[in-house]
Amino acid sequence: MKHNKIINIAAIAILGLTISCNGQAQKTDAKAVKPLYISDPVDFDTDDPAIWVNPSDPAKSLVIGTDKDANGGLYVFDLKGKIIATKTVRGLKRPDNVDIAYGINLGGKKTDIAITTERYTHKLRIYSLPDMKPVDNGGIPVFEGETGVEYRDLMGISMYTNPQGKIYAIVGRKTGPKEGSYLWQYELTDNGKGAVKANLVRKFGKYSGKKEIEAIAVDNELGYVYYCDEQFGVRKYYADPAKGNEELALFGEGDFAVDNEGIAIYKTAGNKGYVLVSDQGAQQLKVYGRTGDKHPLIATIKYSANQTDGIDVVSVPLNSDFKHGLLVAMSDDKTFHFYRWEDIAGKILDVNP
Repeated sequence: MKHNKIINIAAIAILGLTISCNGQAQKTDAKAVKPLYISDPVDFDTDDPAIWVNPSDPAKSLVIGTDKDANGGLYVFDLKGKIIATKTVRGLKRPDNVDIAYGINLGGKKTDIAITTERYTHKLRIYSLPDMKPVDNGGIPVFEGETGVEYRDLMGISMYTNPQGKIYAIVGRKTGPKEGSYLWQYELTDNGKGAVKANLVRKFGKYSGKKEIEAIAVDNELGYVYYCDEQFGVRKYYADPAKGNEELALFGEGDFAVDNEGIAIYKTAGNKGYVLVSDQGAQQLKVYGRTGDKHPLIATIKYSANQTDGIDVVSVPLNSDFKHGLLVAMSDDKTFHFYRWEDIAGKILDVNP
């Protein structure tokens, strides 16, 4: 889902399982992977995280998480899961998903942004990083002209940066048409006054009609977008609008105990790696291959987060805690769980020695 550097998984040392450092009890399988940190709780209802890698100092990277409520917010955490109150944005109208883009040109300056879907206003809300100042001129309306019930109720979002540096937001909603226009894609640019504007460039994406489409992830390097058609499967398309709207793959059918929910991509050297999908309600991750056309199931990993909606992962080394990357998973006790990648990778390698 995010723009991050790539490391070689072969270099990962498989370390022992860690314990929760914030002392919050979790009812999990004894063999489940434990988080290194559990975040401070938000006020209402966690939903989706995004990891911003600080390009100047990765140890000062941030985790941004949504608090999904009519009086919700975007919470900002340090790498130990502590809320940074001066950066946290409150008073948002049910923010659902959040993602990151790097280097949009605003007012002649390259700016990193966090962008969230505000369901009750039908707007995208956008904030500069790391200061979390609004750069959206009060919000950007999307799905304009739609009149179906819940057709404008925003949910998922993922950012795509193409090889030429153009930045796009791919946006989902609570429900939509089945025939192939559930997701709308917008190009984001400067409005001429240092704020972001959005131009609709395409509508795409099949929908089974079984539940909803929320989690979306983009692979910038390979140029694909994945999304979870809940209780049906994971769908794959080109991220570049110029390459058309053909569905390239459908996988994960029948693999999930409850809903296929959060989705993220862990990238390794040579454009290899994994597509990770949370099995909501089963306290586990499904791990699929990143490359090729089939995306086979590689492993199922039990972990401590419960009822996980959203996940995010980066493969860049951040600090001494997260030497090989970080996985963040939402948990239904108003927290986010911070996992060392080597603890996740150890379980993958247990299945595929």
